[in-house]
Amino acid sequence: MTICALLVATPAVSHAQTPQSASGHAEILLKEDHSWNGVPYKAYPATPPQLTVLKLTIPPHSALPWHRHPFPNAGYVLQGSLTIEDRESGKRRTFQTGQAFAESVDDVHRGVSGDTATVVLLTYAGTKGTPTSVPIKGEQPEY
Repeated sequence: MTICALLVATPAVSHAQTPQSASGHAEILLKEDHSWNGVPYKAYPATPPQLTVLKLTIPPHSALPWHRHPFPNAGYVLQGSLTIEDRESGKRRTFQTGQAFAESVDDVHRGVSGDTATVVLLTYAGTKGTPTSVPIKGEQPEY
């Protein structure tokens, strides 16, 4: 028995379309001039900016080490919950999946996860050569 295969060539037809101009849909998740604990932000340094975006995963029932941030940053909870605690004032606020928050500057604080792993997207508006998070003396780094 002989099997024949017949290949049929078809001309390549390109129907590429020019994309139409359209605006995207923006949902403002956070727009603040102060941090979650009510402290107003101060002026930025006069040096060139450096943006840093990181995804931080915190195991369930865990407290991050006490730390501070030298410049403003914002977070968005992708998964779980995050309770932020201010060491000096004792203020606490919990953010759930889908909520954004403005972090404090130079206030000693920490994040505490809930019953499941917490995943947070953090965006720092810093300067080159300056760390995004500074541990308090005797504490481990936040990440």
